[in-house]
Amino acid sequence: MFSGATLVQNVLLLISGVAVLLLITFPVATQPIAVLEGRALLASNTLAAGPTSGNFIGTTPINGVTPPFAGQPVQGFSAVIRTSNTGEYWAMPDNGYGSKASSPDFNLRAYRITPDFKTATGGTGNWNLGTYIELADPDRKISFTLTNNTGSRVLTGADFDIESMRVVADGSIWFGDEFGPWLLHTDATGKVLEAPILMPGNLKSPNSQNLGTDTASVPNSRGFEGMALSADGTKLYPMLEGALVADTDKRRRVIYEFDLTSKSYTANRWDYRVDSPGYNTPELVSVSGSTFLVVERDSLVGAAALFKKVFAIDLKVRDCAGYLIKTEVLDMMNISDPTQISQQNIAGEVGVGTTFTFPYETIEALLPLDSERVLIMNDNNYPNSANRNPGIPDYNEAVIVRTGGLKPTATVKGPCTP
Repeated sequence: MFSGATLVQNVLLLISGVAVLLLITFPVATQPIAVLEGRALLASNTLAAGPTSGNFIGTTPINGVTPPFAGQPVQGFSAVIRTSNTGEYWAMPDNGYGSKASSPDFNLRAYRITPDFKTATGGTGNWNLGTYIELADPDRKISFTLTNNTGSRVLTGADFDIESMRVVADGSIWFGDEFGPWLLHTDATGKVLEAPILMPGNLKSPNSQNLGTDTASVPNSRGFEGMALSADGTKLYPMLEGALVADTDKRRRVIYEFDLTSKSYTANRWDYRVDSPGYNTPELVSVSGSTFLVVERDSLVGAAALFKKVFAIDLKVRDCAGYLIKTEVLDMMNISDPTQISQQNIAGEVGVGTTFTFPYETIEALLPLDSERVLIMNDNNYPNSANRNPGIPDYNEAVIVRTGGLKPTATVKGPCTP
């Protein structure tokens, strides 16, 4: 008996003058089902020290939670990277409550976290929350008016919508933003080192602080969501989450190259094509050499979610139309949980049990751990998202998943693979 799909062939044999129909089955290769190896949850209402937040999202209860909040919600993770300590990570929230108008009291930060993953052999399944860095511009490198425009000039979600974070060799940090879209450069403490760098070609979103009378060329909230650091640490690869306004192919998502030595964009571009025009590309990470991983997802949530996948690409391999060839390496809606790491914490919880799913609209943080395993985190949009538990704000969730490998299968090099 074959466990996967089978190919059926009918073979007609003539034995002693009698026609005999034999039914022969051959196994067909299928994508290996991923396995859940670890899971850790941070309560959605976790607060860190800081000013009251959520004053601009109203006072009506949202999923049972009434704003404002007596501190800074630790939520909305859009990037995750390793720190120098084993088992510890930087987890970076985005701009907070989803828009400029709603987020002027949400301070831009990155938190040190140490998940104690629940695994088949133990673990609490909780997170240990450590210190944080807070972005600020005390040296006035940013020319436009900030929410906090005096003193230390702490940056907020009304100033930038940071969606990606990469630490480079000198210890400084680069952030990809959606409002400009900008590249933002800080030191290890979060202090801005230079003026934000706009996209090549002076492309701007409707939220760009220097849009002026220009027409937006990047749709709202479709700027730099994912941004990879090259394996050798010399280049950044910011990627648009959506299609450019003027692009006739609404499935195209452009990857740019930024040289860290010259602090300028190169002429290199790559085109990635999503499966459907409505799908987004919220994360791009490096694996090794010219191999990268792309998160591609629909906007459906909970029990209705359908398409949440990870693809491997090689920047040296394109099809005849010039698009990068992608190989599916993980279906986040079909993860095996044979040891029951995931269990219902709340009645009605979606996507836990023998088959585990990651049914979030905002899956924005991915980190390769080795040649097969990845760490995935959600942006829980506290208190607005209730994707796992209908009517209850989503917790911050971190999972470790073992895949069948993180390499693309296309190997033909050059401008065109037939």
